[in-house]
Amino acid sequence: MADSEAPQPERTRTPDSSVFKEFMASQWAPHTTATPSVTSMAKQAATRRDKLVTAFPGDTLIIPAGSPKQRSNDTDYPYRPHTAFTYLTGWGSDTVPGSVLVLSDAHPATLYVLGPAGRDTDEFYANAAIGEFWTGPRPSLDDVSALLGIAVTSRHDIPETGSFDSPVRIIREADDDLTRELDSSRGEAGVESDLELAREVSEMRLVKDEHEIFELREAVLSTHRGFTDILTSLPRAVGHERGERIIESAFYSRARAEGNDVGYGTIAASGAHACILHWVTNDGPVQPGDLLLVDAGVERNSLYTADITRTIPVSGHFSDIQRNVYEAVLAAADRAIAHIRPGVTFRSVHDQAMVAISEALEGWGFLPVSAEESRQPDNGYHRRYMIHGTSHHLGLDVHDCAEARREMYMDGVLAPGMVFTVEPGLYFQPDDLTVPEEWRGIGVRIEDNILVTDTGSVNLSADIPRTVDAVEAWWADVVGETPTN
Repeated sequence: MADSEAPQPERTRTPDSSVFKEFMASQWAPHTTATPSVTSMAKQAATRRDKLVTAFPGDTLIIPAGSPKQRSNDTDYPYRPHTAFTYLTGWGSDTVPGSVLVLSDAHPATLYVLGPAGRDTDEFYANAAIGEFWTGPRPSLDDVSALLGIAVTSRHDIPETGSFDSPVRIIREADDDLTRELDSSRGEAGVESDLELAREVSEMRLVKDEHEIFELREAVLSTHRGFTDILTSLPRAVGHERGERIIESAFYSRARAEGNDVGYGTIAASGAHACILHWVTNDGPVQPGDLLLVDAGVERNSLYTADITRTIPVSGHFSDIQRNVYEAVLAAADRAIAHIRPGVTFRSVHDQAMVAISEALEGWGFLPVSAEESRQPDNGYHRRYMIHGTSHHLGLDVHDCAEARREMYMDGVLAPGMVFTVEPGLYFQPDDLTVPEEWRGIGVRIEDNILVTDTGSVNLSADIPRTVDAVEAWWADVVGETPTN
């Protein structure tokens, strides 16, 4: 797994004369390295590493942070380390790209990190991918080791994959180059063992510790402030041809000011766009009388993220039909949350929400059968108006623990420390002839982040207004007047 020098594009204008190189290597003050962020997760990460190697005795486990992903040509997406790497090291948003954690029960954990480049090397200025002239200073290996409590060695010294004297497993999706190199030496037989590693790390994350819960609480608090920023931006958004982007940018500013980024692409959906579940284009207008559905979350520098949805009347008041839909969704959310406690199954939370959703639809006359009949496995008429699930685990990933086995996730039993969303919705598509015309184009979702406790649950996002009266009062307090063009 030795590094190779990154090729330079033919269009580079970096001089290669010996005179230039000598001049670039001279007359520099003592090199200042980056200071890595303080992490409170180092102790917990050490415990996690011990648990993981115990699950795979005799194996070598490779956990890459991954490299930047190409956006186009020679530009990359903003860098984010792989979730498994952050979970097992405690290193978050300022992780040095390309870092690799190597674990086994036979040797101490070792973290391979690209350290600072000396000013006497041409990497400093000639390598646009990693050169500090281009991407900024990197922390010293000693500082990283002290921060994380792990032995740290230069990334250049990482062993070749074939040199390990034990079976090797890798988090496959984290680093394509390392995975291909490993596959070339062990064949396809290792793929299933890699998937077992990914499953184990996912299942370890199902129950959060107190530090993770603190990070999630803080992410929710920042997200609350971001939603208030959205209300503040409403007068500017109304009448703008891309008003949804005004909404999106208001939340993004909060996420960048208080955290690392948004935890996922913000959904800012006004009017009928709210019926598109993953509407992230956000290029439509925000019109008076519409409902504005915003699904957004702040990701902290630790990379833990919130995931909240609120549906807000653009003009400050719900119409009678909008109120009916909203209160039906709220009733579904409240029923599901009231059901949450240790010992019940994850799946049953969704089932409870579906009782309320189906009963509301029956009351409006939108179902061809009774609500109870519709909920039978062979029917499902009510699911036309809420096709998605009610909950997903939340943590370092917005859809956390995704590789966990079904019996541990969907069919799993709730335990204290689990954190997941409750997000029922109703969506009446603008071309849906099964509902009256005045209902078409209305979409409502209410999403909260729920912590399972010893005796029940806590709604971490309960302070973000969620009832009809509270949302209207929130609007009046922040906006204060009907938005105009």
